[in-house]
Amino acid sequence: MANKKEKGSVFAVVQQIGKSFFLPVSVLPIAGLLLGLGSSFTNEKTIAAYHLQGILGEGTILNGLLTIMSQVGNTIFGNLPLIFALAVALGMAKNEKAVAVLSAGISFFVMNSTINAMLKLTGSILPDGSYAPDVLEGSITNVCGIDSLQMGVFAGVVVGLVTAALHNRFYKQELPAALSFFSGVRFVPIISVIAHIGVGIICFFIWPTIQNGIFALGDLVLKSGYFGTFIFGFLERALIPFGLHHVFYLPFWQTALGGTAVIDGVTVSGAQNIFFAQLASPDTVKFSVEACRFMSGKYSFMMAGLPAAAYAMYRCAKPENRKVVGGLLFSAGLTSFLTGITEPIEFTFLFIAPGLFILHCGFAGLSFLLMHLLKICIGTTFSCGLIDFTLYGILQGQEKTNWMMILPVFVVYAFLYFFVFKFIIEKFDLPTPGREDNAEDIKLYTKADYQKKKGKGKEDFVSPLILRGLGGVSNLTDIDCCATRLRVTVEDETKVEDEFLTRSGSKGIIRKGNGIQIIYGPQVSIIKSNFEEYVQDCAQRGIEFEEIEESGAEPEKKETAEVHGHGKMVAPADGNVKPMKEARDEAFASCAMGNGIVIEPEDGTIVSPADGIITTMIEPSLHAVGIQTEDGINILIHIGIDTVKMDGDGFRKWVSTGQKVKAGDRLITMDLDKVEKAGYLTDVMVVVLEEGGLPDIAYQTGMKAEKGITAIAEY
Repeated sequence: MANKKEKGSVFAVVQQIGKSFFLPVSVLPIAGLLLGLGSSFTNEKTIAAYHLQGILGEGTILNGLLTIMSQVGNTIFGNLPLIFALAVALGMAKNEKAVAVLSAGISFFVMNSTINAMLKLTGSILPDGSYAPDVLEGSITNVCGIDSLQMGVFAGVVVGLVTAALHNRFYKQELPAALSFFSGVRFVPIISVIAHIGVGIICFFIWPTIQNGIFALGDLVLKSGYFGTFIFGFLERALIPFGLHHVFYLPFWQTALGGTAVIDGVTVSGAQNIFFAQLASPDTVKFSVEACRFMSGKYSFMMAGLPAAAYAMYRCAKPENRKVVGGLLFSAGLTSFLTGITEPIEFTFLFIAPGLFILHCGFAGLSFLLMHLLKICIGTTFSCGLIDFTLYGILQGQEKTNWMMILPVFVVYAFLYFFVFKFIIEKFDLPTPGREDNAEDIKLYTKADYQKKKGKGKEDFVSPLILRGLGGVSNLTDIDCCATRLRVTVEDETKVEDEFLTRSGSKGIIRKGNGIQIIYGPQVSIIKSNFEEYVQDCAQRGIEFEEIEESGAEPEKKETAEVHGHGKMVAPADGNVKPMKEARDEAFASCAMGNGIVIEPEDGTIVSPADGIITTMIEPSLHAVGIQTEDGINILIHIGIDTVKMDGDGFRKWVSTGQKVKAGDRLITMDLDKVEKAGYLTDVMVVVLEEGGLPDIAYQTGMKAEKGITAIAEY
């Protein structure tokens, strides 16, 4: 079991890293567009070939504009390591993401400056700025104006991961009073700078070995010939369901694993970097076949194969359903053709026929192999659709790209995908869109559907009710929660229907203009996570909400522990005790979650009111704690009103979830002055949650209590 958990944890981390890669990768299309247009139409040979000297020749306004575009595109590609550092830190940071990004930027310069200093101290960089004769060509490069080791995007990934780890560990760090100014998020850049001096020194000693290994591995891959190309294409598609394809192909695109080349006197590493360096060079006669072998293979199945598969699914649909399914499949096919975004089609047949997806992976590998054999050299920024095909194929000319040879492949792949898919769907009676008996069930499938099919998902009856009650996807502008409530901001409050929210298990609904608060109790964080995923899924499917059947299943009700014995609860804080109905918050005053008491605290120390176990600790805000007493009573201690917005600033925890506590044990400390200066109330609410099986409880109010001693309730 331990090994499975460990593997699952590692997979989750890798998957998160892969998601972090997606942000910088998504910048590449605009960079490639600028570079492609700028370089193509400022190239003297291109201008002469099309007799465009009058409008595009040197000195014209368009030439100046296109030169700027080319320079901007080059700058983005040239600074990808820094961009990756910022993006990975952003993606991996749990909270206070802006601080993580700033720290990563600073750390990137610190690490490279440290490496630069070590290179100078060891004589690899000479006093005049030149490199020592024994330095491996291409091993040192200029990074944001700093001569450093050529680590490519790996440098950015390392900085991003280290910074995110430090950030997640220290962004709430408390320091002694004399140094309190540097506590919390201010501590993160400080510790990051110190850490990355060490990272720079470590990289200086170990990276040359890794660098030599990468060069050797890249050379092996390049020399593996056509078989290696096929394996690359197959695995690139096969990793799509796991979201790990970015992790797989980026090292080939951005590091020496994808080859090296000297272009205009500069050593360039990585297949994509080689292509764009050649694109920017006026001396390029033909793009590198060895570089493009890792990119060109996508065009055949993205522009021809998968749209044909969509048409095959349309032809296999029942005649009465084709009108409905046609719009869905045409849209998905057109998206694949124009942009290379293939998920709507791929996940549809992956969901119902995994074997068909494996066959598709084989076709993908074959496509990469064919491009290599035919010496077709069409690069890409992100995904291989018509836009990239035009920019980096047609506009670059036949001599450079051999793009015309791909046209017969398009025809072959269109027929191959259509007839294979149609045969298999009909042979095995696969339920592709439109083959269902009920036309209302027609849809394209998403990754969420795939995960649910694999048993990763659990039927969720609550989220559809919430979304229906809130008026649909387009009516939502913000989703959040505190300790007990789902907090939602809507566009039009008149679309909110309390009936559906009540059916979802809500214990109360509070309306404040466009702000809607739905009370669920301590389990609200899980409800929020499920709801956000459900909203995202509906948005991907293009629906506002799913219709709710009157006979639909109701939300699952949790069984509660049987209460037994006699006992008491003591005050969790010093101060005046008031009945719950006098709480200065509508949700608590209504006793929707249960009855209890309110204390106006005189100091910020909050203690346990009874012996029991910590069931809930709301983090990072720390404004609420759940306890189940030894008698089976569930208690919620809510510290302050709206203090969730402080995100833990001014709060410190002394216990953790699952920990056993005694009456009077310290739970949370709250800085009263900080809370009041922030404009929030410090009232402490002790709520006995209404979950059935409660004894008769007598609450003691109208007195001044001493924490851990004065009884506030007896039963």
